[in-house]
Amino acid sequence: MQRAALFRGGDAQMAAGDLGELLVPYMPTIRVPKSGDRVYKTECAFSYESPDSEGGLYVCMNTFLGFGREHIERHYRKTGQCVYLHLKRHVIEKVPGASGGALPKRRNAQLFLDLEISSDLNSDDFEYEDEAKLVIFPDHYEISLPNIEELPALVTIACDALLSAKSPYRKQEPDSWEEELQASKHAKTLVQLDNGVRIPPSGWKCSKCDLRENLWLNLTDGSVLCGKWFFDGSGGNGHAMEHYKETGYPLAVKLGTITPDGADVYSFDEEEPVLDPHIAKHLAHFGIDMLQMQVTENGLRDNDIKPRVSEWEVIQEAGVKLKPMYGPGYTGMKNLGNSCYLNAVMQAIFSIPEFQRAYVGNLPRIFDYSPLDPTQDFNTQMAKLGHGLLSGQYSKPPMKSELIEQVMKEEHKLQHNGISPRMFKAFISKGHPEFSSNRQQDAQEFFLHLINLVERNPVGSENPSDVFRFLVEERTQCCQSRKVRYTERVDYIMQLPVAMEAATNKDELIAYELKRREAEAARRPLPELVRAKIPFSACLQAFSEPSNVEDFWSSALQAKSAGVKTSRFASFPEYLVVQIKKFTFGLDWIPKKLDVSIDMPDFLDISHLRARGLQPGEEELPDIAPPIVIPDDPKALDIDESSVMQLAEMGFPLEACRKAVYYTGNLGAEVAFNWIIAHMEEPDFAEPLVIPVFGEVASSGTAALGAVGLDNQPPEEMVAILISMGFQRNLAIQALKATNNNLERALEWIFSHPDPEEESDPALDTMDMENNANANILAETGSEGPRIKDGPGSKFCFSLDLAVIFHMGTSTMSGHYVCHLRKEGRWVIYNDLRVCASERPPKDLGYIYFYHRIPS
Repeated sequence: MQRAALFRGGDAQMAAGDLGELLVPYMPTIRVPKSGDRVYKTECAFSYESPDSEGGLYVCMNTFLGFGREHIERHYRKTGQCVYLHLKRHVIEKVPGASGGALPKRRNAQLFLDLEISSDLNSDDFEYEDEAKLVIFPDHYEISLPNIEELPALVTIACDALLSAKSPYRKQEPDSWEEELQASKHAKTLVQLDNGVRIPPSGWKCSKCDLRENLWLNLTDGSVLCGKWFFDGSGGNGHAMEHYKETGYPLAVKLGTITPDGADVYSFDEEEPVLDPHIAKHLAHFGIDMLQMQVTENGLRDNDIKPRVSEWEVIQEAGVKLKPMYGPGYTGMKNLGNSCYLNAVMQAIFSIPEFQRAYVGNLPRIFDYSPLDPTQDFNTQMAKLGHGLLSGQYSKPPMKSELIEQVMKEEHKLQHNGISPRMFKAFISKGHPEFSSNRQQDAQEFFLHLINLVERNPVGSENPSDVFRFLVEERTQCCQSRKVRYTERVDYIMQLPVAMEAATNKDELIAYELKRREAEAARRPLPELVRAKIPFSACLQAFSEPSNVEDFWSSALQAKSAGVKTSRFASFPEYLVVQIKKFTFGLDWIPKKLDVSIDMPDFLDISHLRARGLQPGEEELPDIAPPIVIPDDPKALDIDESSVMQLAEMGFPLEACRKAVYYTGNLGAEVAFNWIIAHMEEPDFAEPLVIPVFGEVASSGTAALGAVGLDNQPPEEMVAILISMGFQRNLAIQALKATNNNLERALEWIFSHPDPEEESDPALDTMDMENNANANILAETGSEGPRIKDGPGSKFCFSLDLAVIFHMGTSTMSGHYVCHLRKEGRWVIYNDLRVCASERPPKDLGYIYFYHRIPS
């Protein structure tokens, strides 16, 4: 193939007119990036190649998509686009006597303002040089930049705009409070006084006013001072700010937020939260070991965590020298800021052969038939992530020292260990109020969110999520008439309750609790943690026992009655996902975790949980709906002011609290709190409550009780409320239709009609099918319903030979996730970018277990 290089100022330089004539045929295809355009100049749409990669990155001058050398030809063939901006970063050894700074010297700094600096290069030995040039396909003509005098004005402007464009992953909304934190300008050069200050592990208080909440540690002199009063009810008298004004010491860390992954740091000088890349060193100066710290929901550190028993230490196998693993299937994932839940789930997902075949096995076909914007295609991004994890291309062992020395004489070649799932996270979380934020999330909820997307984006004839799907038979019995109703629902997760009452070490727990209270009262160090030991058999027994049905309406009695429900497996999946229900809600509605040890079996036999259906002698409940009561005046609905005030005291706007209580039908502050969390990012969140007249159509953000949706559909707002309570979507819609969109009566209808009627509305098949607690994802693609796989035989056994996801921390809103996978006969720990052979996998502390069915 013909190849010509046009170097500015070189012997092969073309005249300005020649360059202009060369670009004339392509001028209509060259665009200048506008506000809102996403410019992907740091990552390939199909792979994890970047300007740091050996082949650099090609950015299309029309679509602004980035492509590695392996994928650029595909885009050219598909679109006919010929002009690309090629970006390459060269890392070279410094010439002796050159810049003596601690950071690499940056040449052509104006070109790549948004590229990250590799931590491997933070030394005095190397510097880097950024290069940009225009490449014209198919002949690969190259025009080096900058070349302002010779290039047409439009091309120069387009190149300059592209090179200075910001990352497409940053929040664009000016009022967003989830923007990426930036490293503080003071972090690297922060001066810390050698004044002998050591911070105790507990018992903190402000040195000026004795407050014990919202406390900040100044990283210069070790002063512990209170912050200002905040909207969430925590606060102080502003002594930390006063101290800064007196001393000029700029950085402070909030006590109670320190974990092995970081801490909340504020810069008084920069007037915003910041990152401190050297936080571990700065805290160690005052005697604080980050590995022994964990965040608590009330901002106070509990010193009941000892290195020997701490979740953080045990799960991450701290103190044990773990052997790093490299090669195909041993690729780590970068933590993008509280994205460890995503990393853990995706590592587990792509350890399953069916997902490997569906996405990585079909990678050429998926890429060839991808849409013009592959960054917005689910299957493309799944195939990209799967290939990144399984190919071994981004998991290479360090080179031998002598080879490194030989290579460094000319140019430093970066080791591509680990991938950054930034593009994947941006797409998969788009439009989701929680996963699109930078907050920590529940791995179980993300797993269901992912399965929902897999269901809605078929790849080939096989649906990989079939391996998780199973049918649950629910038997509901009226306690008075003894009549029963059998229903079935689709599920993807077996949720096991924690049987705390069955703990085998109750005496130790009681003694520990007494010692802990005494130590707290005397402000002494807390005793070593004693963790409740729960038999797995007790949890399984709790799962199989009947549970009471709240407000059960008996169709046999035509009245409310006591009812009980039991669940059994109508089918068994290929892979059984077991979630330990460690998380519960406290009195303040904040999720808290039960710190327990459960002896999870390596082999699980649940044959006794096989469903049996209607038994001889049982009489079915008649299929009669409860009476419908149409409200005379829906505006007359009272709002529970006590619930409103409880929410307002938590710091939420009063009008938002009123709407939350109203839209959830006065069902209490806890349900209203969930509504607030789901809607707090909406633009009209704090707008006054407007109750529409009965029968008028409400907007999606302000749907009210009694409002009728378009096409005779219930308001999506009310459907979402019922789904958030764990009910199936089609069941929620039927209940609202049957009760004229009265939320309270819809709940009663659901409890008496747990078996949804047949729905033929195709709109139900394409709308969001997510649920949270009960995982009732119903992905019907037609009248036949979801595909259920079940096997023959009477024995249904599973082996724990796939994956375990662990959570460390006090609630789903904080902490850290890691994943253990069973690979080649041994367990391997995946802790974000770090992948190592596991020596002591703590299987008793897991949160989500992936069991593989044993053929009978």
